[in-house]
Amino acid sequence: MQARETAYRILADVENGAYANIILDEYLRTQQLSVADRGLVTEIVYGTVKYRLKLDWIIGQLVKKSAKLETGPRIILRLSLYQILFLERVPPSAVTNEAVKLAKKLFHAGVAGLINGVLRNYLRNPDQVIWPDSKKQPIEYLEVCFSHPRWMVARWLVRYGFAQTQKLCEFNNRPADLWIRTNTLRCSREDLFKRLTDEGCIVEKSRRIPTGLLLLSAPPLSRLLPFAEGLFTVQDESSMLVAHVVWPAPGQEILDVCAGPGGKSTHLAQLMENKGLIVACDVHEHRLRLIEDNARRLGVTIIKTVLADATKMAADHEAKYDLILVDAPCSGLGVLRRRADSRWRKQEGDIHALAGLQKQIIENAISLLKVGGRLVYSTCTIEPEENEENIARIIREHPELRAVNLISYMPYEVETDEEKLELGRGVRQYLPFADNMEGFFIAALEKTD
Repeated sequence: MQARETAYRILADVENGAYANIILDEYLRTQQLSVADRGLVTEIVYGTVKYRLKLDWIIGQLVKKSAKLETGPRIILRLSLYQILFLERVPPSAVTNEAVKLAKKLFHAGVAGLINGVLRNYLRNPDQVIWPDSKKQPIEYLEVCFSHPRWMVARWLVRYGFAQTQKLCEFNNRPADLWIRTNTLRCSREDLFKRLTDEGCIVEKSRRIPTGLLLLSAPPLSRLLPFAEGLFTVQDESSMLVAHVVWPAPGQEILDVCAGPGGKSTHLAQLMENKGLIVACDVHEHRLRLIEDNARRLGVTIIKTVLADATKMAADHEAKYDLILVDAPCSGLGVLRRRADSRWRKQEGDIHALAGLQKQIIENAISLLKVGGRLVYSTCTIEPEENEENIARIIREHPELRAVNLISYMPYEVETDEEKLELGRGVRQYLPFADNMEGFFIAALEKTD
């Protein structure tokens, strides 16, 4: 009961605008819950938020005048249906009983009766729910059955076709992998692998990143001594590729214009053997503090944080950098599985607005780049307006720039002709359904005069 009531209260806060990951962490920090209950709360919250549209579809077919159903009872139905549909280890009868108890505690007997009736009706005959037809209604089918906003799946259907769009939606609904990057300033990947294994973790080595490890099973990171000792940091495998494309040498000066929270900055410092200077800028002070905290824990001393607006930096800095990283703010549509509620917070208009902001940031950074210097641009989205189209527009408008062949910068062996061709053009769009990793874009430009 305590776990489900906690999940209910978190979901109510999310409904009122709270970010799921932030409010969940707050509740877990303040509530006295067992390890099992903490896991159950997390699963219910993230799953219910992620599958909200699918759950509402069921409610819409089982509740008369469902549009008038109040938020509280709807949340109880959502979290209960999520457990029935997706948590095989929890008996449906137990889910129903707990839902009725929760309704009685929070509302009144009428609501409890409604909850009981709807759930038992569904359990008696789940086939009574009619789903959209995948062939006749492909957009509505993907929207409802995989719980994604209609505008997203409509865009992806045009670009990727039905089969690939379905794979993309399936990927977004899977639990996110927990990737970590070895801090080579303090240990090797082999040493870290052994330490983690000795502490009971199940670990796999990345095939793409020489310092990357995948934690398949592990206790909370705060309980791992290697984390406290700064032997690793959390970073997605796709994100780790960016520093390799920048590929700095020890002693260089680098500008990282959108640096918070510091994952890529500290990776650059590792590749530089903690020698040289990284000017890490961000427009938010709290993100600069995150960079400083991460650097301190990892033993990185060459990062200088600067509060700066990346769209206006040219007026305050000299053009003295051989390497500039623009890890731009983006729509984040390549990493939707990392934030359960992010899909519902996005609007199609955001993509076009962000593309303009990204172009402005790139153009400011170009003015700070030395002749012969390299600018690396990256995003965690899969939308062409923010990625390939932005880079193509920059090259058209700036004849002093040329695309850099990325093949030699890849830390893994490039095997397919298709990938070689893309990298040769100076760009790489990683797609979840094709590359089995988070959606990510990387490009590199060189200033020739």
